Amino acid sequence: MNGLEALFAPRSVAVIGASRREKSVGYQLVANLVKYGYDGPVYPVNPAARSVHSVPAYPNLASIPDDIDLAVITVPSHQVLEAMDDVIAKGVKAVVTITAGFKEVGAEGAKLERALKRKVREAGIRMVGPNCMGIVNTDPAVRLNASFTASEPPVGGVAVASQSGALGEAILETAADLGIGLSSFVSLGNKADVSGNDLIQFWADDPRTKMALLYLESFGNPRRFARLARYMTKEKKKPILAVKSGRSRRGAEAASSHTGSLAGADEAIDSLLKQCGVIRVDTAAQLFAAAQAFAAQPVPSGRRVGILTNAGGPGIMATDAAVHFGLELAELAPETRAQLQATLPPEASVRNPVDAIATAGGEEYRACTELILRDPGVDALLVIFVSPVMIDAEQVARAVVEGIEAARPYAPDKPVLSCFMGKHKGDVGLEVLRAASVPVYPFPEGAAQSLARMAKFGEYLRRPPGVEPVLDPPPRVAEVAQVLDAFHAAHPEGGWLRFPDAMQVLDAYGVPTPAWARVDTPAAAVEFAEQHGYPIVLKVDSDTILHKSEHGGVRVDLRRAQDVRGAFAEIRANVDDTPGDHALVAQRMMTGDAEVLMGVTVDRMVGHLLAFGLGGVFTEVMQDVVFRAHPLTDQDASDMIEGIRGYPILSGARGGHPVDKAALEDVLLRLSRLVGDFPEIVEMDLNPFLAHRTGARQSAVDARIRVAPTPPSE
Repeated sequence: MNGLEALFAPRSVAVIGASRREKSVGYQLVANLVKYGYDGPVYPVNPAARSVHSVPAYPNLASIPDDIDLAVITVPSHQVLEAMDDVIAKGVKAVVTITAGFKEVGAEGAKLERALKRKVREAGIRMVGPNCMGIVNTDPAVRLNASFTASEPPVGGVAVASQSGALGEAILETAADLGIGLSSFVSLGNKADVSGNDLIQFWADDPRTKMALLYLESFGNPRRFARLARYMTKEKKKPILAVKSGRSRRGAEAASSHTGSLAGADEAIDSLLKQCGVIRVDTAAQLFAAAQAFAAQPVPSGRRVGILTNAGGPGIMATDAAVHFGLELAELAPETRAQLQATLPPEASVRNPVDAIATAGGEEYRACTELILRDPGVDALLVIFVSPVMIDAEQVARAVVEGIEAARPYAPDKPVLSCFMGKHKGDVGLEVLRAASVPVYPFPEGAAQSLARMAKFGEYLRRPPGVEPVLDPPPRVAEVAQVLDAFHAAHPEGGWLRFPDAMQVLDAYGVPTPAWARVDTPAAAVEFAEQHGYPIVLKVDSDTILHKSEHGGVRVDLRRAQDVRGAFAEIRANVDDTPGDHALVAQRMMTGDAEVLMGVTVDRMVGHLLAFGLGGVFTEVMQDVVFRAHPLTDQDASDMIEGIRGYPILSGARGGHPVDKAALEDVLLRLSRLVGDFPEIVEMDLNPFLAHRTGARQSAVDARIRVAPTPPSE
């Protein structure tokens, strides 16, 4: 389990920098180890103290007579390297470095952190931190609290990792308040060694961990993250909820292609998380709202939700929220409605949402809960109760639990979430529901959003995992290598391939392109048209003009020789005053049933991203583009195409012809393979790519490919 056993289940713990000052970190660390009931010896290390928190202290690590599995370092930053030398000499297996003052404070701190990292790596020791608040393992057989938190987390199946120490403390407090039991907690700090990826790998195979909550400010290796997260979510069926900061961060540099300008850092992160089943939330409040549901209830088998309420307003709020977040309002069966009608007063509404009205008490809530859950057209239930003066909220809560239990033989996998609004006699009711593992929310919107996230995860679990298929025909890799080698020899600084090279690269990877030729004179353009047939397109091929239409560099649908000659002269006149080397290209005019965009860009965190969307000149106006991180599976390619808002256009809406979706998927997979084989390709635009109905030839009628600079020789 990637060497983290000594971190989570050490047989002994030493605290280097333990202190007798009660409000110090060094004191709190020892106090937490003792108070939480750690099942092993604790060794405070302090040359000036005989004991810390009534535990005998030692002047240094070497003087401890026993072996040490875990050392917690909390000495000043300038003493950490010396402390690490002592750790290595003692043969300690794992370290938590609490001390701050490393890369987060500037260049000198970063230098110190690099030295610390070298020592740890060379010794083969696993380290959490530096600049962290510690780790917690609630396993009753271990009971490790090697942190300075003031909270005592309850025992459960939720693992938590936070890159922010301050947020980590808030997470522990909130978990305790909401009764969310934790399996473990790790404050990652600067992640000099142990990363979020390491923790996901550990938690995926940890039998006590049922789900994970992450607060991340940065990723390590994105491809490793995706692989490990997929393993945890897809194979182990353990949800991962993540707050990834930085939604508003702008790109470090402006991208010049359509694809690059459309893919911000936030889109890149979203793409990666969606592919591996990680559920991204926007706030810590949403994180815990969703965590309550995932930790306590089964994942629904669909999106159809039943709503039970005793007040019209909250029922409408719940309905609006459910639809807004992508749930479907269940259509109750006639038999269910008849039974509800027999249970409730005449003025009640037995259509979903079921409004039992304000007089509904325990008897009505019990019957309605059971009846709605037993309906085969319902996948989940949201119970709302507004506490009026004359109704006992505790009685209603117990009735809801009884209704759930009565329906369980018929609906074992249907989640139930509740919203108890108002305080009158409500607090005891909340405890009754939570004790029965029914999450409680103050307002319907939070419950509906959490339920929608559960439904989305259920759909992810049911979706085929996808594979990277063998491409047939296979790509001509050597041919592309020659093109790129020649380009780098002439342009070590990198840049955009000219049109002929870009077309050759695509052709070598099996991406269909129309007939084309470079034409230096009007006569050559006419000759091309007569050889390949009218109509044709003339366009500029330039090392400085990227978007041709903006410079008058394209003429289409040229059907006669005089049209070709006139267009040639017009394009020349439009571009000759623009600096750069400009050639003209003639191309067979192609038409399609739809214009789409396919492309590639590189995100500094995630790496290569593939793009698919509606294409043509309105690409950036419509902004209807879906991104996925490399490498793509066949399922990823399918999801990309179906994920754009304009997919109905591609699937034949309003009597149109559906395009060949399988052919589009094949092109996306070939582009994914291309950038996998040649990662120096950092930007690509196929816009427009002409999509056709099944059986017709697809065509990349225009392409731009940017290559990174030649890497420095070692």
